[in-house]
Order: sequence, then structure tokens, then C-alpha cells
Amino acid sequence: MKIGMLSPIAWRTPPRHYGPWENVVSLLTEALVKRGIDVTLFATGDSLTSARLRAICKKGYEEDRSIEPKIWECLHISEVFEHAGEFDLIHNNFDFLPLTYSGLISTPVITTIHGFSSPKIYPVYQKYNDTAFYVSISKADRLNSLDYVANVYHGIDISQFTFQPRPGEYLLFFGRIHIDKGAGEAIEIAKKSGMKLIMAGIIQNSQYYEKNIRPFIDGRSVIYVGSAGPEKRDSLLGNAYALLHPINFNEPFGLSVVESMACGTPVIAFNRGSMPELISHGHNGFLVQTVDEAVAAVHDIPMIKRSACRRVVEERFTADRMAKDYIDVYRRILKMTRLEGHR
Repeated sequence: MKIGMLSPIAWRTPPRHYGPWENVVSLLTEALVKRGIDVTLFATGDSLTSARLRAICKKGYEEDRSIEPKIWECLHISEVFEHAGEFDLIHNNFDFLPLTYSGLISTPVITTIHGFSSPKIYPVYQKYNDTAFYVSISKADRLNSLDYVANVYHGIDISQFTFQPRPGEYLLFFGRIHIDKGAGEAIEIAKKSGMKLIMAGIIQNSQYYEKNIRPFIDGRSVIYVGSAGPEKRDSLLGNAYALLHPINFNEPFGLSVVESMACGTPVIAFNRGSMPELISHGHNGFLVQTVDEAVAAVHDIPMIKRSACRRVVEERFTADRMAKDYIDVYRRILKMTRLEGHR
């Protein structure tokens, strides 16, 4: 089986710090290669992989602002489709744009929908619904007008996360500094709980940061440490008392939630989007509706066994499980398309 794996080019694959889609593509690619699948990864030229790497864009456009995103996205995507005949399947992790090329080739295209940035992109997915193969990353993030071939939860390389049996003494916010992620609510929860808060993540909305976050950063009760790479991430997550995830949108999936649990750290999350699919209330964290409920959950964290958090990830959210699920999907699609005479 030969797979053409299409990664985004905003960041390197895998990312140095931030880049969730690139991170998932890297984890899947490496796990597939370990299982003997022939994968060609289409990503930035500085990407790191054990698969065959094919690159048009040298660096991620978020890391080198001299790179014009639309120009290099077009060149990057066209490179995959101009070599479609070399692959049994093309696995698109690049959102909706590659779908517009899919009708020009006979190679089946599977698209993992990592989330809908806006209802304005629905028409593209709807147009290709009868010919494309869509995979959701949570059952909560499905569009009723689309047909899905499977739901495959993200997985992580659990070896990158050190289990810490004892809780730390600080709360952690780990994610984009943006209203969607509830950075301001995390500060409010920490202050009402009387606990120190460490915040890590890129500043995605500078106005929000300046108004809602920066005034509260004092280096003592609220500490901002910037974006965190793999080693720093492992330490921050593992040594936390709990991860605060007070999201203000229906999040398709929460990698930081799974990563936190892999370290044994329970999660307190607003009950939106995919959170009920990741967190079992009272077992590996708490699902709450308000800031005050989150404060109450902070005091209930000792009820959660950190070993139970780790076990959930080992059983449900590993990269190897993700790869196995995708191989099953690949085989099913190949069987379907051969029977239908598409190949």
C-alpha cells in the first residue's frame, strides 16, 4: 500500500512548538511507517520523517514571513495531485482546498476534517461529498449534510510523556492565547481557587492578550512562559495539579487534554464539543459548565487517580491505535473503489 500523505505547510512537520495539524500528521506518518506502510510525506523541506519526504516549500510560512501562503499552498497541493498515479491513496490533512483537485484524478482521496474554521467552507465539502471519503476526529465535529467513512480519534506518542504519580502545586493553561481557548477564564478560575497558574501557548490574538491576559501576569500568581516545545511541554503537563481547559467553542478535539492525561494530570474542561468523548466525568477529569463549577472541581481533583488518566490514553489515544484505525479505513476505501471500478 502506497500512501501520499498531505500535510499543511504553516509549520514544520512535526512542529517545533505549535502546529496541531502538522503534529498529528507526523505522529500518523511515523506510526504507519513502523507498521510497514509505504508513505510519501508532502510537507515543508525542513520536516523530519522516516517516510519519503517530498517538498516544494522550504519552510513553514508561519516561521518565515517572506513566504506567501497562498502561492506556496497552491504549489504544494498541486505537487501531490500531479503525482497521484504513484499512490494507492492520497490522505489529505490540508482542509478543503485539495478537494477541488480530487475530481481530476482517479486515485481515491481520503480527507481528515480537522475542524470547520467557518460555515463558509461547507459548500466545498458538500460539493465533493459523493466522491470524497471523509474522516471525522470526533463525533461531535460532524456536519449533518456530509457522509463519513469513519471517525478516528487522534493519538499521541505516549513515550514522549512522562507519567508523574504525584500532583504538582500549580494549575496549567496550555493552548493558544485566544478567547476560544478560554485563557481569561483560566485566570479567573485560578484566582478564585487561590492557586498559581502557569500559562503556555502562542499569542494568537494580541488584542485579547493585551486586554484580558497581560494585566494579570505578575510572575507569581500568574506566569506566562510562552510557547512550549516537547521537553518543556512534558514537564509543564506532568508537574501540574490540573489542566484548565475552559473552552468557549465546540472544539473538534483537544490534543493538550490527551497529552495532560498521558502525564497523569487530570483535566477540568468546559463541557463543549468533543470534551465528553475524551473526559469521563469524575474518572479522568471533570466536565463543567461555568467558572464557579470549575473552581469547585479544582478542590475535587484529589478524587481523580492519576494512574486512571494515564490508562485512558494507553487504551484509547495512542499513535499506534490511530495508525491501525487508518489502515483499516485505507483498506476499506481501496476495496470500495476497486469494486466500483474507480481504479
